[in-house]
Amino acid sequence: MNTQQLTQEVTQLHADLCAALADPNRILLLYALAEKPRTVNELTAEIGILQPAASRHLKVLREHGLARATRLGQHVEYSLVDPRLIDALDTLRAVLRDSLARRANLMNEME
Repeated sequence: MNTQQLTQEVTQLHADLCAALADPNRILLLYALAEKPRTVNELTAEIGILQPAASRHLKVLREHGLARATRLGQHVEYSLVDPRLIDALDTLRAVLRDSLARRANLMNEME
């Protein structure tokens, strides 16, 4: 495999990871899992979505290696695979905050 092919493959994997983060409920699930492992019922109660939707989102997060499922008797507990993901999400929030502040400043300057 040449360097260009490798770069394209890594870039596609990066895009796939970003696609897994492209839903607000999945971001909320990740923040909840960063606090502590939880069952799907605990997650649905915490973030206010229905169980089928939570299960679909958790499946996406598992398929992309962002969350893991561990069977505990009759229950399945979900946890965050890598806490650095929360650091990355926090960095994106800081970028968003700064972008919004710049836009607000532009609006104030126009008035």
